[in-house]
Amino acid sequence: MLNRRSLLAAGAAGAAGLALGGLRAAAAEPLPLDGGTLLPDPKGLFDLPKGFSYTLLSEMGQRMDDGLPTPGRFDGMGAFAAPGGRTILVRNHEFWAYNENGPFGARNELLTPAIRSKMFNPATDPVAKGGTTTLLLDRDCTAVERSHLSLAGTLRNCAGGTTPWGSWLSCEEPKRSFVNKLADGHGWVFEVPSRATELIEAVPLRAMGRFNHEAAAVDPKTGIVYLTEDHEDGLFYRFLPEQRGRLARGGKLQALAIDGLTHSANRDGGWQVGATQKVRWVDLDGVEAPGDDLRDRGAAKGATRFVRGEGLAIGEGAIWFTCTEGGANQKGQVFRYRPSPAEGRPGETDQRAELSLFIEPNDIAQLDMPDNLCVAPWGDLVICEDGKGEEYLRLVTPEGRIRVIGRNAHKGQAELAGVCFSPDAKTMFVNIYNPGYTLAIKGPWETLRQG
Repeated sequence: MLNRRSLLAAGAAGAAGLALGGLRAAAAEPLPLDGGTLLPDPKGLFDLPKGFSYTLLSEMGQRMDDGLPTPGRFDGMGAFAAPGGRTILVRNHEFWAYNENGPFGARNELLTPAIRSKMFNPATDPVAKGGTTTLLLDRDCTAVERSHLSLAGTLRNCAGGTTPWGSWLSCEEPKRSFVNKLADGHGWVFEVPSRATELIEAVPLRAMGRFNHEAAAVDPKTGIVYLTEDHEDGLFYRFLPEQRGRLARGGKLQALAIDGLTHSANRDGGWQVGATQKVRWVDLDGVEAPGDDLRDRGAAKGATRFVRGEGLAIGEGAIWFTCTEGGANQKGQVFRYRPSPAEGRPGETDQRAELSLFIEPNDIAQLDMPDNLCVAPWGDLVICEDGKGEEYLRLVTPEGRIRVIGRNAHKGQAELAGVCFSPDAKTMFVNIYNPGYTLAIKGPWETLRQG
């Protein structure tokens, strides 16, 4: 069997001429958009390039149509088409028990029996304040026509993903070893229909595994769900549903493996940017994992570890995901997975599935802890940062060039999250995590195609 260094060297040989390989030596300063600079926002919320503007759609504390206050900690989010050319946003709220600005008030005075009956595990977990809210926007995506709590009683709803059939997969990131005993029993994916007009019953998709979930993405060609795990030694998963579009009916959970590579953190720089590795998938059992050991059992079967897998998106014929603390400087990587033509089929004898290290700048001026991401309508990646200083919204071209499209100017300097586009591709949405703002951004998107 090849050792790690010989395997990586072999993978890098075919990529030596790629432009991505020069990314490590790129300029230290953020590459501006179209040669300009971001314009300071007089409202002190979000800086954008000339010609772009935002509308503040929603913020923490606003009263929703169901009478509840909008929870804070805005995280992952998805956009859906609605009747009459309108848009629906379903948005995660990353709460755990001791947060005070959840939907029910500091003392849960707004937690009614009707709400409690739809919460996940209300008998033992009545004060878990995570969940989702749903916003119906007007045709121009500049005003909220209706908003309500749509999922409740869950814990640390971090990211998730949209489905081709119009639902939002909301993922729990319980961090059982870091929070408290309330996290016991959590760590699931929940499905929220985007067109639900009231709180839904919280039903975990148990076959998709119990672990420190981050994001989910459904391949529209196959119905396979890909999943990231926000843990320093997590795995990259896929779920093969028994019936496409019916996730609650069960399926098979697997983890990605690269023979000869136990961990992809790349602390020694052995995996060159642009290099591609062949992969395989290993079956997992005992996926409900009450001992929070699914990643360890997967690694024992040969699965490769990833350091804090977070954002996940599908587009341009690939699955893209971020590792927030990957790389030599522990400040972030972006991987590109290209499925095999036989992806998910019984036996899957076609071994052409491959994983590439797309970018790893090791320079926080270019990328500082990438988190949520999406594929823009013109093909670039749009990446939210969750670093320790200024938080930028980055664009990454298919060639690996990194540019800046926005900056969090809010004094709290919280992370950016939930980036996505409206169905008509005219509006980009993004969240400022804390205390919680959702912005709708418009501008001359066609100019970005020239970058």
